[in-house]
Amino acid sequence: INAEYMGHPARVAYSVARVGQYGYHHRTELRKKIYMVGDGVVGEDGKKNYKSATTEHDLTEKSITPMGGFPHYGEVLQDFLMVKGSVPGCKKRPITLRKPLHTPTTTAAKEEVKLKFIDTSSKFGHGRFQTQEEKIKFMGPTKNNPQAVYPAPNWPKKEE
Repeated sequence: INAEYMGHPARVAYSVARVGQYGYHHRTELRKKIYMVGDGVVGEDGKKNYKSATTEHDLTEKSITPMGGFPHYGEVLQDFLMVKGSVPGCKKRPITLRKPLHTPTTTAAKEEVKLKFIDTSSKFGHGRFQTQEEKIKFMGPTKNNPQAVYPAPNWPKKEE
């Protein structure tokens, strides 16, 4: 059989990979566990709230956005959903969620999730600091911030 010719499409099983689209359009992922539903930075009253990554164990007031933003995405300003595992596609691709057809009955699906810590260190390189305040406290005076104050003169100010 010629290796380049797979056969007539009608005679090839639907599960055999073929040339063309990579198949994202037909990919479905089952049993994605939702860890957290978070509020956006800007609330309904118009005030900014940077406490979306605060948990019971980690009381640091910080936003869900890591330092420097998410690579190829930026800053999360709207409501967000944190799911276990990965989501296929590019960073800004919208995803569709629906209720399951069958109620999950496994113990892993039934257990309540309690997040203890959300990592907000930089996703570029070797992130060490969770917040700007922590970084300034550790680094001390620098060329860009000689007084070692937060916020630095050229950084955008947080509105409360």
